[in-house]
Amino acid sequence: MSAHYGQGVPWRLDDFSAALTGVAPNTVAAYRRDLEGFVEWSGRAGIEGPEAVTRLVLRRYLAYLGTRRFAASSIARKASTLRRYFRWLTHVAAIDADPARSLRAPSGGGRLPRVLGAAELEHLLDGSPTASGEEGRPAVRLRDDAVLEVLYGCGLRVGELCGLELPDLALRSRTLTVWGKGSKQRQVPIGEPARDALAAWIEHGRPDLVAGRVLDAGAATAVFLNGRLRRLSPRDVRRIIDRRAASPTHPHALRHSFATHLLDGGADLRVVQELLGHADVATTQIYTHVSKERLKEVYGRTHPRA
Repeated sequence: MSAHYGQGVPWRLDDFSAALTGVAPNTVAAYRRDLEGFVEWSGRAGIEGPEAVTRLVLRRYLAYLGTRRFAASSIARKASTLRRYFRWLTHVAAIDADPARSLRAPSGGGRLPRVLGAAELEHLLDGSPTASGEEGRPAVRLRDDAVLEVLYGCGLRVGELCGLELPDLALRSRTLTVWGKGSKQRQVPIGEPARDALAAWIEHGRPDLVAGRVLDAGAATAVFLNGRLRRLSPRDVRRIIDRRAASPTHPHALRHSFATHLLDGGADLRVVQELLGHADVATTQIYTHVSKERLKEVYGRTHPRA
């Protein structure tokens, strides 16, 4: 992105990014990308600064995103970024009025998350992957087992899993310390299969993978490592799932399945909210819809008078 689009005056993107205290670096980067896209689009429309942006301009931009086939959830996120950015500009008196106030976009909630069935989970968690070379090493199998068990057993976001540090593990008390969105910390219980898989990886797999080699400087205390001895990345996690899944499966499907299976088993919504690290219980409520759909499906398939 050129300096015109990303470097401050008159848009002040650097100042806005610096003002986002207490926000995770990945979130700041996402805000920045969203705003750079808007600034670039505005430049093509002859708009040189935020003082020339009106509510109509913003609505046209969201409509433009729709024509580019952005998902409704992506458009909703970009609208949220714009609301926060223009609210900040108003607060620092860079503009007189907030054109993004109450700006609306599609909620992105039209499609229910995919939930893995028992057979899919069994294949993913207990199946034997087809792998050769580095991927066929016992240490890599132990790592992959632990990654999948933690994703499903603890309901972590992929970024949270990749960010785990060795001091975050309390295997004896079966808890994880997780740093979620907005740098918020939470304690998550570890189920027995996940605890055992983590213990096997930490005690045997990780030392075997590292033996006689030099760790990447940023991975010395990382729980999960890739074959290059760097911190495991979200892309690495997707590759692990691709090797193990019976059908195309997104890493977030394990988090969806974690939440839905808890609610199916009678867990309280507020408890699930805490486990997932949602700031607002409304975000967690989508899983009640998933559970209701599953109940309807089971009823329709099994009840003789359905």
